[in-house]
Amino acid sequence: QDKEKLEIRKLNDPPSAEAVRDMIKYARNVIEEFRRAKHYKYILCLTLTLLACELLEICELSLDKMGAVFEDSNVYMLHMMYQAMGVCLYVQDWEGALRYGQKIIIPYSKHYPSYSLNVASMWLKLGRLYMALENRTAGVKALKR
Repeated sequence: QDKEKLEIRKLNDPPSAEAVRDMIKYARNVIEEFRRAKHYKYILCLTLTLLACELLEICELSLDKMGAVFEDSNVYMLHMMYQAMGVCLYVQDWEGALRYGQKIIIPYSKHYPSYSLNVASMWLKLGRLYMALENRTAGVKALKR
């Protein structure tokens, strides 16, 4: 199951072991950079909208870079998508949050047991987002899961 969590993109010319190691190192560094940015910028009391835009940019740039090597189901990709979803929720970008949530839920359902907190909380978030975006049918379906 750990191999599934670190899934690499299936390409005609697969990345070298060194490229994969480098991308894992990059992913760990960018996750730490995101945490530091979120913490320090909040302490410095910059405008929260500016902070959110900068944090979302970190997420999107790292997803682009990691996406060249990692599948969307890779835990590093999922972590950054989850952070991006959180930023979108914070700035009330419901459509953006829903897009990230929809990308996250299938791999979460594969990596974690059905009734795990990770899967359940993601279905709850998706259900509430669908309801907020007036897609009652999808909202009820998600909330029932």
